[in-house]
Amino acid sequence: MQPFREWVDQATFGVCSALARPLGIPSRTVRLYFVYISFFTLGSPIILYFILGFWFEIRSYFRKKRPSVWDL
Repeated sequence: MQPFREWVDQATFGVCSALARPLGIPSRTVRLYFVYISFFTLGSPIILYFILGFWFEIRSYFRKKRPSVWDL
């Protein structure tokens, strides 16, 4: 089951696990809250989820270590 969860995190931007890690709660709990809130608010947290997903992807792109000019 663990490889499946890792694949789901990779395929879904890892938003829930990134939010759960600093809070110290399981990512499964965050996923459930997203689902519950989406049902009650007619899907508006899905927009927030995609915004966070793209922001995390862009942030990880800029944090990659780039080779220095002097490493030639």
